[in-house]
Amino acid sequence: MSTDDADRPLTRAELRARRAAEEAAAAAPAVPEVPPADEPVTRSAAPADVFDRAPGPRRTPNGGSGPSTASESVPAADVDLSPVPAAEAVTSPERPPAEAADAETFDAVPVAEAAPDPRLEASEWQPHPSPAPAARRRRFPLVLGAVIGVLVVVVAAFGVVTLLQGPRISSVKIDAQSAIDASGTRMIITASQPLAKVDPKQVSVSPQAPFTVDTSGRNLGIRFTVPLDDDTNYTVTVKDATGTDKQRQSTLQASFQTPKSTIFLLQRNAKGDDTIFITDLGGKNAVPVVQHEKIDDFRATADHLVVATEKDGVSQLLVMDRKGKNQRELKLPGPGFLSNLQVSERGNLVGYTFTDKGISATSGRASILVTQSLTGDGEPQIVKVGDKMPSISQWAFVPDSSSVLFIDFSGALFVEDRTAAKGTPTALGSAQTVEGISRGTYTAIVSRGNDLVELNLADGSEKPLAASTPDFGVPGTIAPFPGGTLRQVATRDATGLPTGQIVTRVDDDGKATKLFSVTGSDAIMQACPSPSGQYSAIVVAPKLVNNPYDQSLLPLPTTMQTHIVDTRTGKELVVLAGFDPSWCAQAPHR
Repeated sequence: MSTDDADRPLTRAELRARRAAEEAAAAAPAVPEVPPADEPVTRSAAPADVFDRAPGPRRTPNGGSGPSTASESVPAADVDLSPVPAAEAVTSPERPPAEAADAETFDAVPVAEAAPDPRLEASEWQPHPSPAPAARRRRFPLVLGAVIGVLVVVVAAFGVVTLLQGPRISSVKIDAQSAIDASGTRMIITASQPLAKVDPKQVSVSPQAPFTVDTSGRNLGIRFTVPLDDDTNYTVTVKDATGTDKQRQSTLQASFQTPKSTIFLLQRNAKGDDTIFITDLGGKNAVPVVQHEKIDDFRATADHLVVATEKDGVSQLLVMDRKGKNQRELKLPGPGFLSNLQVSERGNLVGYTFTDKGISATSGRASILVTQSLTGDGEPQIVKVGDKMPSISQWAFVPDSSSVLFIDFSGALFVEDRTAAKGTPTALGSAQTVEGISRGTYTAIVSRGNDLVELNLADGSEKPLAASTPDFGVPGTIAPFPGGTLRQVATRDATGLPTGQIVTRVDDDGKATKLFSVTGSDAIMQACPSPSGQYSAIVVAPKLVNNPYDQSLLPLPTTMQTHIVDTRTGKELVVLAGFDPSWCAQAPHR
């Protein structure tokens, strides 16, 4: 029977088949929507809403159509609206098909249960992760690619710039504090590539200072052969620097600032402890560092203070840090008295002359020269000439070395390296005094009879010390500094009687300038330049007639003052109470 005949009444069998199909459809779980019959049917585990996106009306098992969920309507003429039967009616095999049509005269044969259509079965539910937004997934590879591209371009650009510009400065290292305290400080300039050997003529320093140059790989070393000025900005310029390929030139320039100077001074107190204090050159920030019942002398290095004190009537030698902490006692050659205390920064040594406590005309050692390590390791080492321990009238450490220059009581002059395993003194003739030794040049100023000479300690050559212009008189003491000397001279009237004292600055070319003076009963006890010669410390005992000496093993006037003067201009900066400034190689001798 054709289902297209909508006006014909349904038979009883057809009605029962329809009701059975509707009940089965109502009892069955929701199934994915079936696509139109004229399209191929495929099964998928995708959710039902995927199929709902297909245009056109839904087909019901009974052939009806529901409202479409598509966002756009489809023309009715293009859609097959013929119903899809839910199940076929099964007729009795004994009857011919024609007889089945006459439903009014026969009872309907029971309808066989319809076989389940696989297209209508509900698919098994499977969890599915929520997918990331498509735009975000597409954006990440783009961003990553852009970053990598930029990095590649930057690296390539830097490589090209490096090749085109030649060497550049990567880092600069220098100990600015050490640079103003001692000679030999090195400035290390590290370049971006290995350097060809740099000639000293390519290098300039502003303000001007003497230096040496060495090149090693990427490092360029600038060694300052003298101490530098304090509170000064130095600029080092290297012109036409090239890499080892010597293809591209560039100018290297580096600057550094030196710190302000400080100075240690000693104050003795007849009614209390003696004090060593440190102060800036303004004098308003003095800080006590060491206090002891009796302090005879002291010297300072970059790391240590060496202090000579008295205990039980004999000398005691203490070593500590520059803050007065971590004190330890150095062993002496025996009970006795030390004087002329000095230190060697480069050799890490302390030296002094020593006299036994129980000395007599027939026994004991007098004024022997002793050196020992500041660490306290080992025994005190006594200077010998041959197999004898000579008495020493004057001695000094050679700056920037571990050697000593000394004169024995017979007037013989010797030099010896105190760290050499088998070192022996080298004779340099005779001399009356050692006035001073220049930093960085190994040149000593000594007096031979009535002549002052500059003696080269490296090769023994000598030349007369240049006279000053104008000539202020015969100097009593001479203290060298880089670029000149400080000379202390007594002024006299027309009859030759002393009227006062002056300190002059004499440049290497002999030009002399009066720097400081006293008259009357004031007395200049000592004049010492700062390490670079930028400043001068001049120790004065005011009103010497009424200024009694103390009772120390190294007796000096009770009241002492230190005047700090700008060596280049002669301007007095400050007057400090105390003496024995740490800029001096040794204490006053009178």
